[in-house]
Amino acid sequence: MKFSNSLFISIWALIGLLGFRSYFSGNKINRGEKPTFALPNIIVILADDLGYGDLQCYNPDSQIPTPHLNQLSQTGLRFTDAHSSSSVCSPTRYGLLTGRYAFRSPLKKGVLGGFSPPLIENERLTIADLLKNAGYQTAVIGKWHLGLEWPLQNGAMPPPRSEPDVWPTGNGLNIQADLIQGPKDLGFNYSYIIPSSLDIPPYLYLENGKPTEREIVELAGNNEPRGVFWRTGPAGKGFKVENTLDILGQKAQQYMTEMSKQKKPFFLYLPLTSPHTPWVPSKEFRAKSNAGIYGDFVMHTDFVVGEVLAKLEALGLKENTLVIFTSDNGADWKPSDKEKFPKHRANYGYRGQKSDVWEGGHRIPFLVSWPQAIHKTRTLDHTLCLTDLMATFASLTSQTLPANAGQDSFDFSKLLTTSPTKKPVRPSIIHHSIDGMFAIRSGKWKYIDGAGSGGWSKGPTNDRNPALSAQLYDLEKDSAETNNLMDTYPKIAANLRALLKQQQQNGYTRNGAKK
Repeated sequence: MKFSNSLFISIWALIGLLGFRSYFSGNKINRGEKPTFALPNIIVILADDLGYGDLQCYNPDSQIPTPHLNQLSQTGLRFTDAHSSSSVCSPTRYGLLTGRYAFRSPLKKGVLGGFSPPLIENERLTIADLLKNAGYQTAVIGKWHLGLEWPLQNGAMPPPRSEPDVWPTGNGLNIQADLIQGPKDLGFNYSYIIPSSLDIPPYLYLENGKPTEREIVELAGNNEPRGVFWRTGPAGKGFKVENTLDILGQKAQQYMTEMSKQKKPFFLYLPLTSPHTPWVPSKEFRAKSNAGIYGDFVMHTDFVVGEVLAKLEALGLKENTLVIFTSDNGADWKPSDKEKFPKHRANYGYRGQKSDVWEGGHRIPFLVSWPQAIHKTRTLDHTLCLTDLMATFASLTSQTLPANAGQDSFDFSKLLTTSPTKKPVRPSIIHHSIDGMFAIRSGKWKYIDGAGSGGWSKGPTNDRNPALSAQLYDLEKDSAETNNLMDTYPKIAANLRALLKQQQQNGYTRNGAKK
């Protein structure tokens, strides 16, 4: 679709608005001025548990070869201060798709299970809805992990919905049947997903809400060696854990091939299953890194991303496709892994790991390529959050967000120009751990509303005074969060704590938004 055909655009916009959800009547998306050039295709690749320091373009001392992502970093922007909205899977995915912090949803801590009911309400605006309204074909291929609704078996009671962080067992659900609610209800024209993480049952592919296999068997779990872990549970008869990553990459290539024949732009959300456990690299990558089987799986991940990017170029779509590569949280790189592979710093020099409110839990790689618009390779230190995709995509497609959508989303589209603004994208950012601990960052100051990591990492808040009940760090001088300044700057801590409470209670952080 090109904006030079103004009549076609007007008709399409009218159709989109008339057919949009009734929830937004009175809050419909408004068109702004036309973009400078044709709407770009958009691909968001979300790695699973990939650390800031895993990629050589972020960490020259990484013990894992990542040639394809290194090359991607040389074609656009590399952000050094990007963050997931949570330090674990489900809440980050919620925030990415809705532009809203997940702690505002019923999920206050933890993650969903494979049989959990949907977390995102049908009527809530997602980035798929937003782009669909702009004339895009939309797709999700990969790990969903946001809850699904299956029909019940005869006589069964529905699973409880009051505590989404308590995993339903799946008893009474008919997982051989088509979904009642899934990605299609949240704006995706096409979907090819697994319900949850690759170590959480059920293990099956769902294409457009339909199981690709109706025959269900039990897949035995695995717990050895370290990282090669998955739980026992129901699976499609032909499901192979070790084949999943390649299958998702192939499906993405097939989708792009089909979209290359269409006149409309496309949006592909590609949440990979790797390098989350189970670490199951294919034979060609085994023992090829210097970071064990985890490093080998990161290499496999890099290869799959490279295949997707190569297909994009082969189809002639590279120039006007906006590609974003990032991760849903920090790496699951435990102290035992550090001891075994001391030269590899999966979370770079940042404290903690996946699950933590410390920087290692949520500071992530964030690479952006769009050759038609980004003409110069740059490294930017603007603070970003994955919730910011919604406001940015709205700006790129000349739309204005409704007040009741994207409540925590800030527009970073001006950073995609040759001369990006030095003005901060967002005045502050909230961090959230697996156990529900909060932190807030404003400028160089980070306040953590509690002691410890809020996650799996152990240790005192500060060697100087471990009894302090909260934490304050100057990240410009102490990015490793080793010197707690709570008793040195109590007013700064108090102001940040007050700002955190205000933003929690308001229900939004974006100007013009509402609950």
